[in-house]
Amino acid sequence: MLTFNILVTVAFAYVAFLFVVAFGAERRARRGRGGWLRTPLIYTLSLSIYCTAWTFYGAVGYAARSGLEYLTIYLGPSLVMVGWWWVLRKLVRVGKVHRITSIADLLSSRYGKSTLIGVIVTLMAVAGITPYIALQLQSITLSFTVFAQAGGAWPDADLISVGFWSAAGLALFTILFGTRNLDANERHHGIVMAIAVEAVVKLAALLAVGAFVVWGIGGGIGGTLARIDASPIAQWQQPPGRWVGLTFLSAAAFLTLPRMFQVLVVENADERHLATAGWAFPLYVLLMSLFVVPIAVVGLDLLPAGANPDMFVLTVPLAADQPGLAMFAFLGGFSSATSMVIVATIALATMVSNHIVVPLWLRIAAHQTAGPAGEGADLRLLVLTARRLSIMGVLALGYLYFRLSGGGTALSAIGLIAFAGVAQILPAMLGGLFWRGATRSGAAAALITGFAIWLWTLFLPSFGPAAILGAGVLEQGPLGIGWLRPQALFGIEGIDPLLHTLFWSMLLNGAVFFGVSFLTFPAPLERLQGAAFVNVFDSSGPGARVWSNTDVRSEDLLVMTQRILGPQAAQDIFRQAAAGQGKTGWLPDATPAFVEALERELAGSVGAATAHAMVAQMTKGTAVSVEDLIRVADETAQIMEYSNQLQAKSEELERTARALREANEKMTQLSIQKDTFLSQVSHELRTPMTSIRAFSEILKEGTLLPAEQQHFAGIIEDESLRLTRLLDDLLDLSVLESGQMDLQRQPGSLARVLDRAIAASGVADKGLAVARNRQDEEVTIRTDLDRLAQVFINLLVNAQKYCAAPRPELRIRARAGGATVTVDFIDNGAGIAAEHQQVIFEKFARLSDPGKAGGAGLGLAICREIMERLGGGVAYLPGQGGAAFRVTLPVAET
Repeated sequence: MLTFNILVTVAFAYVAFLFVVAFGAERRARRGRGGWLRTPLIYTLSLSIYCTAWTFYGAVGYAARSGLEYLTIYLGPSLVMVGWWWVLRKLVRVGKVHRITSIADLLSSRYGKSTLIGVIVTLMAVAGITPYIALQLQSITLSFTVFAQAGGAWPDADLISVGFWSAAGLALFTILFGTRNLDANERHHGIVMAIAVEAVVKLAALLAVGAFVVWGIGGGIGGTLARIDASPIAQWQQPPGRWVGLTFLSAAAFLTLPRMFQVLVVENADERHLATAGWAFPLYVLLMSLFVVPIAVVGLDLLPAGANPDMFVLTVPLAADQPGLAMFAFLGGFSSATSMVIVATIALATMVSNHIVVPLWLRIAAHQTAGPAGEGADLRLLVLTARRLSIMGVLALGYLYFRLSGGGTALSAIGLIAFAGVAQILPAMLGGLFWRGATRSGAAAALITGFAIWLWTLFLPSFGPAAILGAGVLEQGPLGIGWLRPQALFGIEGIDPLLHTLFWSMLLNGAVFFGVSFLTFPAPLERLQGAAFVNVFDSSGPGARVWSNTDVRSEDLLVMTQRILGPQAAQDIFRQAAAGQGKTGWLPDATPAFVEALERELAGSVGAATAHAMVAQMTKGTAVSVEDLIRVADETAQIMEYSNQLQAKSEELERTARALREANEKMTQLSIQKDTFLSQVSHELRTPMTSIRAFSEILKEGTLLPAEQQHFAGIIEDESLRLTRLLDDLLDLSVLESGQMDLQRQPGSLARVLDRAIAASGVADKGLAVARNRQDEEVTIRTDLDRLAQVFINLLVNAQKYCAAPRPELRIRARAGGATVTVDFIDNGAGIAAEHQQVIFEKFARLSDPGKAGGAGLGLAICREIMERLGGGVAYLPGQGGAAFRVTLPVAET
């Protein structure tokens, strides 16, 4: 006999299994070995998130109550996948081009990157999905109740706490694998893989129960068909209006449910996967619905009157003394509920953080500081914390709805309430994709109108007549105004409450959307985004936008980007942009094109509207589309085009002039450095030679005591060594530049080369603390180990000499990736000023007082020449706090 503890143990074991699956997928994806995670099969299985506990449990109950009407829930999405493939393809393309992170981000980006639209859609989604989350918690609780009734009396306290602890456990799982990091692509490989596994489990469980019902109880296909013919289900008359309405509603919800948008658009790795999903997903839902009617019919025949038909998938196997099959069905229903909650809360948390928390924080920070918002703050931590708190908040709302509604409503009814709520997004979404004339004002007015009608006519009445609205309002209307009765709006009575809400909300939603859009004129940015969305297949980019003011330093943009994407990702973006501009180093020019590209990168993590607001605060500029203004003012087209050409040429000349100025400044600095070098070399040569000559003459006199002779001979030896080192550096650099250096390449351990360099440099004995991670340094390299050690020694000695921190510290960080390995040397000093970073590797560069540290300024020049001969490089890393150098070299071929 199944006990409460056994059931809980099985549930925990299953969750632990999902943890292992998710963790393994995340780990393989991080290591670049997760190509199979981005296959059409995994993508199609992830779409099964549509099939929640409603379709696993509630579809049978729906069939028992309303006959074949349950098929509308499957028919709508199937029609979308087959007949609206071109709409889905456009959604996916827009999502990739504009780095869309959620359905709220889609509408916000389309309507001028409007924060207002993002807030409205987010609040609508939270309100609409709350009943759906409550449905999943109710299904889990009901499944435990079924086993309690079949297995004897279980403690009531245990059953009451099932919903709460289910919500808490789902919050923990979602936080662990949905908010581990701030991914610029917003893809969650671990979550998607866990959902794919759950898709297989729930399908196999439902098919197993169905096969048992047909062949184990119903007497085969013929006997089951006879039972169906004799069942009341065969007598159901399906009203055409409700059939069409529910099919439309399920199709609309398939496109607008935040969890469906997450897996359909955000998690899509390849647009071509839609071709496979176009036939595979309808096949999946066909299999899910295959045995619904047989299970419902056998359940009505086998179980006593009054049994809950929503739970027939569990109660039929238990009644037939099949506890193992019942447990398998329980896991299928558990998978259906948990997968929906996980993805829905991830999507909602992303929307809340990107469209409410971060914009609010930016506004507060802008008022509190004179500089750009976000300066000095870790925005990554803010976003991740906001998402984690949002996950807990959303699940808390779902649990609250579950408790307030009493958990007694049919699962199908709760699901339809949620469908009708999120369907209000459809007019603004489709209108934005296919109509350039759609405006932000029209979208906002339509969303608010549709949401208000849904809230008044369906959502609030779902709590019951004695709850929020009260029986008087339901029967007579507010303040006795009859035409405002929630379920008889404008005096029209006798319509099914769901169809009543669907009719009025979609009618007024669409009318307000088109009406207000016709009466208002879009702003330039709205026009630009409209053209980019509607014509997304005509170009590979989001359109031509020119920032009217990019008066910002690249260093400031790098600092902001690092606080959102992290140091490594930010530096890669800036380095690639600099290379694209033909510049060496890590800082590109802050051109309008670069600012636009950077905004798109940031949009992948914090949403389009927030990214636009942050870049606008940094640049203190606005975005204007020249092309769009030409379309608006046709009579000035030629003038604007000529002006645009002149502006482009002017910008090109300005960039050329800037490059010439930089080159001239660099040559001037090099000339000064050369003069300083010659003076320093002459000084360095003259000083030891003078000492050697003077003390040699003293020794030549022969009047010294033995101790004095030894002392003066030691001075001559030290000065000779000093002179020899200078001459060695000059000769070494000459050999390197002439290309005559012989390399002795051999395999070796990077860790051992670093050990040797640290010991030879003696920096640890001179007060410099060195922090390392030897595990990361265990990399086999094939190079000239002596020359590489020479480079490391030079960087170590420089850090010891020039780091002016009270407690000097040097961090050595090794990272292998692909065919190369990088070694970073980062100290905690003041770093190197931006104006000197371009010349520190030149032959004559010295940035400090010659008398302070000694040397002729050849060390870094020698390091650069050595690394170029070894097939690698050495570069300065800006934005690290102290002085930071990166050495790049190839790993050994295996």
